Amino acid sequence: MSFRDRVVVFLATGFYTGNIPKAPGTFGTLPGLCLCFFLARLPWPISILLIFILIAVAVWLAGQAEKVIGQKDPGCIVIDEIAGMTVTLAALPFTLYTAIAGFVLFRFFDIVKPAPIKSIDRRLHGGIGIVLDDVIAGIFANIILRVGILIFK
Repeated sequence: MSFRDRVVVFLATGFYTGNIPKAPGTFGTLPGLCLCFFLARLPWPISILLIFILIAVAVWLAGQAEKVIGQKDPGCIVIDEIAGMTVTLAALPFTLYTAIAGFVLFRFFDIVKPAPIKSIDRRLHGGIGIVLDDVIAGIFANIILRVGILIFK
């Protein structure tokens, strides 16, 4: 494996958190949660721009890692969970409540895959297919979080 391939796999597996044998997607979400902590300290327009850049890079990394690993959407690729988690907490305050609730909501939508997430997961392939369902799960979780904040504030 070339140095480039090793870097791609390292990043696509969330610094190898995706290699954890039990619940790699859940553990792979944790680097995304850490990234959210830093993104929340930036002005929201800059944070949103960086999230869009991350999504684009995630699509490329996931597609490349899929080729290097030689499997379709392997569970060890968790850059999609990282991107989805950043969407979940996009332009929201980072508090213990939002971090925990966002994490739980995102994992729920990512695992259950309600419509249209399941349809996208089945129809799209490669990097875009790997990442887009998690981005939509993040959008669902973000909306529910916002409603929860309005109700419980």
